[in-house]
Amino acid sequence: MKMMANWPLSLIGKAQAAIIFAAFGSCASLAQTPAPAVALVPVATGLSNPWAVAFLPDGQFLVTERPGRMRVVSASGQVGPALTGMPAVATGGQGGLLDVVTDTDFARNRRIFFCFSEPASAGSSGGGNSTALARATLSADARSLQDVQVIFSQRPKVASALHFGCRIVQAGDGNLFLTLGDRYHRKDDAQKLDNHHGKIIRISADGASLPDNPFAKQPGALPEIWSYGHRNPQGATLAPDGKLWMHEHGPQGGDEVNQPQPGRNYGWPVITYGENYGGGKLGEGTAKAGMEQPVHYWVPSIAPSGMAFLTSTRYGAAWQGSLFVGSLKFGTLHRLELQGGKVQREEKLLQGSGERIRDVRQGPDGLLYMVTDSPQGRLLRLQPS
Repeated sequence: MKMMANWPLSLIGKAQAAIIFAAFGSCASLAQTPAPAVALVPVATGLSNPWAVAFLPDGQFLVTERPGRMRVVSASGQVGPALTGMPAVATGGQGGLLDVVTDTDFARNRRIFFCFSEPASAGSSGGGNSTALARATLSADARSLQDVQVIFSQRPKVASALHFGCRIVQAGDGNLFLTLGDRYHRKDDAQKLDNHHGKIIRISADGASLPDNPFAKQPGALPEIWSYGHRNPQGATLAPDGKLWMHEHGPQGGDEVNQPQPGRNYGWPVITYGENYGGGKLGEGTAKAGMEQPVHYWVPSIAPSGMAFLTSTRYGAAWQGSLFVGSLKFGTLHRLELQGGKVQREEKLLQGSGERIRDVRQGPDGLLYMVTDSPQGRLLRLQPS
């Protein structure tokens, strides 16, 4: 892909006139506010289907590539060689090496967590694959992963190359949330508590289930489960108040933003604002007693991936506190303005970029960073100009 210069403000789209209040399915018009002056700056190019970016000391970046490689990118944008020590990864379709985060105490322990599609172990009769979460130590020279240990494996493994989920969030207490897809062919599993398909789980940094999880004492339920009824969640982050937010792909329409509460059922595949591929009703409708409504949804789908709350004022006070969501389908960056836990306004940025936004993170410098999913993917910074 030809490297582009800084993108001017003319490529940053204006606010939409209509705002979807997803919880009610209604619209209201709000006055437009000027967007900050920003430019899209390439930090690194030539990445192979990058999936996630994490931040290292001295301005360096840790980037995963879906084909199964993890690389360090220098502050000047130099892409390093693939780190050694990576476990076996089941690549193909949507599978591969996916999310990565640094431990909140990385400066002391150099620990990272990453998730990937894990093949069946050698000699296993079941076959298939699943989402797995591993922890490792990044070597002092940042060239290898050491002490690699898989601390969680989704079960059961199934033969599918779709819907792995696989976003990691470390909470303030050090415990981990991991989003898990329904594996596409097993969507009905999302309503059952005896499996990990279509779930969010919560575990310790050592991989142990936590005694205060909502189903820890329920017979027949897997104790790691935090919430269920999800489809394919590829975005998750903590809000400034420390609460977990996430989004998930709908089928044909009905992508959702949710604020998952412990033990709650988020409806898939019983309720959805989407429909079957090619058209036709899916499930029982858009609402049912005992199932949660999304905070926000999109029809048609934007194919969301990656999300981040902006806590800094690097773009001015107007954007502070907003939730940013990337779009794979349109290559747009969506800014959701929140009030009282509800979306009051949506603004589409980067219209016409033509690149699939796979991850969105706020860096230590308070700026937003993204990776774009293509065989010549890029690491980008949204720079105030």
